[in-house]
Amino acid sequence: MDDNKGGGGGGGTRNHCNIYGCQKWIPLSATSMAFFGCVLFIGAVITTFWIIPEDYNPISFDLKPWRETGISRQEVDLANRTATFRLVILDGRAYVEAFHRSFQTRDLFTMWGVVQLLRLYPGRVPDLDLMFDCGDMPVVKSMDYRHRSLPPPLFQYCGEESSVALVFPDWSFWGWVEANIKPWEVLIKELKAGNERLRWVDRIPYAYWKGNPYVGATRGDLLRIGEEKLNKDSSTQIWRINVITEGRAWSVSEKYILACDSPSLLVNSRYYDHFTRGLMPGHHYWPIRDDNKCRDIKFAVDWGNTHKKEAQAIGKAGSRFILEELKMDYVYDYMFHFLREYAKLLKYKPTKPPKAKEICVESMACAAKGREREYMLASMVNASYDLGPCDLPPPYDPMVLQSLLQTKTMFTEQIQLFEQKAQEKQNP
Repeated sequence: MDDNKGGGGGGGTRNHCNIYGCQKWIPLSATSMAFFGCVLFIGAVITTFWIIPEDYNPISFDLKPWRETGISRQEVDLANRTATFRLVILDGRAYVEAFHRSFQTRDLFTMWGVVQLLRLYPGRVPDLDLMFDCGDMPVVKSMDYRHRSLPPPLFQYCGEESSVALVFPDWSFWGWVEANIKPWEVLIKELKAGNERLRWVDRIPYAYWKGNPYVGATRGDLLRIGEEKLNKDSSTQIWRINVITEGRAWSVSEKYILACDSPSLLVNSRYYDHFTRGLMPGHHYWPIRDDNKCRDIKFAVDWGNTHKKEAQAIGKAGSRFILEELKMDYVYDYMFHFLREYAKLLKYKPTKPPKAKEICVESMACAAKGREREYMLASMVNASYDLGPCDLPPPYDPMVLQSLLQTKTMFTEQIQLFEQKAQEKQNP
């Protein structure tokens, strides 16, 4: 954790709160002051102006279905149809009833993350009872509950427009053992150092994508654009432009790619994880249409290599968001506020399930071996945070959310229009 964590004294909270949407960006030019969330194309130069409203709160949005009625034990029980485990917190202690093993060690490191939260904010996380699904896909569909009972509250790693999901940070923040990716707090320092080692203008002037092409149709399309025989350990930090595309659902690697100081080309995605709702097209990344990806990527690469200053600004903005606004401090605060707001909605007193077992740092770390144990020790919280978590923004205003979504759409459409006009000019 940061050096200011732990120690004696205490009380109070941090006033600044980043819930991946309550930060402000200042307009880059006086001209753009006339617009709310607008991309201005002046010749071939992109000027961005963006403000995400401070009262946009994705936690409130996810909990909206139960805001008026609360959450009953029956509704929680219904979520066990697909849940990987049940988590109960009582008096600051965590108990887990496992239903089945997850893919790889997703469940293990998700539980480990919750245990670290309890160590960071001892006695502050309220009693609660929840179901967690460690799978890829959102499973609770909104249309299935449109005219009947409330949907079961289910914590997952990602959501989509047609689903109801309580979107929680994924396991990789505490280490992705199978991919040999270190815990986020360790990796974020290495990414910063890597960005400093190789200037962006000195990087290879091509777009780069690396991933499993067999977990999503859109990924297979990328192989038809071009292929280079590279070392399997090739770093995303040696390329001027990186491509991000979803797999079966959201892309776990998105934060690693965005952090590399290079502009990211994000292929249109149906899915979002807990932080990507705070990203803005044209500012943090360059949007790519799924049905026109080859042409869009080629145009973006050509534009980036001929407008280095503007392209680098997009890369810097995306990297800054990830490296500064996605620190583990903020990840833990997001977790804390989500669990606290969820617990407020429970209409019953949580109790320990008969088959549940207590989990704690000692029991989990001592049972782990090899890289699992290494990553646990590297991501372990060693001291509580005296100041407490940040303040949560107020519940979201539907009009604010609608305005935000419209702004994102407008950004994307203006970039597409810019591309279309540029191509018409080249091919009259």
